[in-house]
Amino acid sequence: MSFRSDYQKRRHVFIVDDEATNLKVAENVLRNYFKLTLLTSGKELLKVINKSKPDLLLLDIEMPLMNGFEVIEKLQQDQQLKDIPVIFLTAKNDIESELRGLTLGALDYINKPFSPPLLLKRIQHYLAMVEQRKELQDFNKNLNNMVREKTETILQLQYAILSTIANLVEFRDVNTGGHIERTQHYLSVLLKAMKDQGTYAEEVSTWKISLLIQSAQLHDVGKIAISDTILKKEGSLTQEETEIMMKHTSFGAEIIRKISLSAYGTEFLNYAEILAQHHHERWDGTGYPNRLKGTEIPLAGRIMAIADVYDALVSIRPYKKPMTHEEATAVIIAGSGTHFDPVLIDVFKSVADKFQEEKDTTLFDFV
Repeated sequence: MSFRSDYQKRRHVFIVDDEATNLKVAENVLRNYFKLTLLTSGKELLKVINKSKPDLLLLDIEMPLMNGFEVIEKLQQDQQLKDIPVIFLTAKNDIESELRGLTLGALDYINKPFSPPLLLKRIQHYLAMVEQRKELQDFNKNLNNMVREKTETILQLQYAILSTIANLVEFRDVNTGGHIERTQHYLSVLLKAMKDQGTYAEEVSTWKISLLIQSAQLHDVGKIAISDTILKKEGSLTQEETEIMMKHTSFGAEIIRKISLSAYGTEFLNYAEILAQHHHERWDGTGYPNRLKGTEIPLAGRIMAIADVYDALVSIRPYKKPMTHEEATAVIIAGSGTHFDPVLIDVFKSVADKFQEEKDTTLFDFV
């Protein structure tokens, strides 16, 4: 037995026709080539098709109780059955019926009485075509999986490199050790509360929250362009030094933009650029670098501003002692409508106690 006939033997063909003569003719032609199931009505077909799904369905159109068009419409409503290849059998020879059948998803029409050799050849042709389509779908699926795995590997490498850059910046600034992890935690707390409370839901629902939280590690990456004499200075900065330090936001955004030109996963970098550029803007327009006001400031930047300022308040600096959680919370709340978005401050008030908890890594996976 040839490979071709062995393959065909494994194919299961259903034939539905209310005329016994037609079923007999089809059986005589096809039984040596395919596994056959012969049925006399659409209702009979619908009773058994879920138990044994055919590779091809030959379906008569003119049948009592339920015609072929009604049968294929029923199949189209079932996700498990809608892709079964269907060839209509019909004694009609009108264009309207043929168009209706093809519109419903039939592969072809075979007119009755059919020529046995032609019936066999057409079934062999369509089964081969269906098999080739399946092989192509499997190939594309495997190819997509390979591309996704390679892309994930590249993204993971990029994230590792970017994380290393962020840590290098933090190591240079001895006054802000642990700032990255802490602000990511505060950001997680705020974002989870916003999601639970429906705050700015229309915009937040479009975000990939885990990427946004990961990208927060780069919000101070622009400090890599600030000299050590300023970054490591003990004591208050001069006016000139303060103006230079303020440029770290623009420097950071520019660094991230340049990285994104040759990187995969630009969504991560888009979030990072927004946080780097805007985390020092103020609701009343007195912040930097662009002196944006109110909702002109991107929402992610407004959220990051709360996390960043809170951490600065509770952290020790050469020029100040750390505030207690209660003191820092009071300062943040007092900044509602001036420094911070009032809507976000309402969210902050509802979860402020969680800011002093140990970093909970499970918050990174809440969406």
